[in-house]
Amino acid sequence: MKNGLAPLLILMGAILWGTVGTANTYAPGNVESIAMGAMRLLIGGIVLSITAALMGKLTLKGWPVKAVVLAALFMALFQPFFFTAVSLTGVAVGTVVCIGSAPVFSGLIEWSILKSRPSGAWWASTALAVTGCITLMFNTNTVTVDPLGILSGLGAGVSFAGYTILNSKLVRNHHPIAIVALVFTTSAIMLLPFLFIYDTSWLREPSGISVALYIGLIATGIAYFLFSSGLKHVKSSTAVTLALAEPLTAALLGVFLVGEVLDGWSWAGLIMLLMGIVILVFQSRQRSVRAEV
Repeated sequence: MKNGLAPLLILMGAILWGTVGTANTYAPGNVESIAMGAMRLLIGGIVLSITAALMGKLTLKGWPVKAVVLAALFMALFQPFFFTAVSLTGVAVGTVVCIGSAPVFSGLIEWSILKSRPSGAWWASTALAVTGCITLMFNTNTVTVDPLGILSGLGAGVSFAGYTILNSKLVRNHHPIAIVALVFTTSAIMLLPFLFIYDTSWLREPSGISVALYIGLIATGIAYFLFSSGLKHVKSSTAVTLALAEPLTAALLGVFLVGEVLDGWSWAGLIMLLMGIVILVFQSRQRSVRAEV
């Protein structure tokens, strides 16, 4: 795969993630956030493990146990944080807070702990994208500012940033599909007890099982495989900013499918968000061209 395609793979994965909040609105009303998150990881982990095994990429040897367990823990924590934020603040705002905060946390972690200073283009694109996310939150037509929802969104942002940084290290020595299969299966095992604690009768309803299958197969399995494949050639801080295509997608789906209404400020926020993403894609492709010359 050419390095210039890496940011596009991350964008494709992020766009699929952006459908999760909208898909979740079609689930039965009695679905607990942590139960949906557990089913998401369970379905995604099983499908990815089978696929990795058929491809001959699944092996249990040579894995850094600490990195895998931490990545799985971050992914397990992300699920209840994300679904709680979306349920309390709405699809657009919940997704914006979750993923919009992640680039800031990722950049700070890389800078303070990993001693890797982000580039000028990253600062410019992240500033534009985060400003766009904040502007989106001031949509007076549909915004619900719930303190617990906002805190849950920030928790999801930290979790996603941590997962991405660890994943970017794992893809250096392991195949992307093997990584997501192992990490997601481990995450599912961590959350499995909650499926016995909370009511799962919604899985017997057509809308419940269809939403769980879509989120698990498409918006998790395929999406995270694309994201991990792109991480082989993109810095984690850059990947997290590119992942802001998720709230962009969520906001647009909220308008066209869920019936949410965006005002002028929100459309301005979407444009800034898109500009930030375009800057990073352009920069990544320019670096790829220079590397090939």
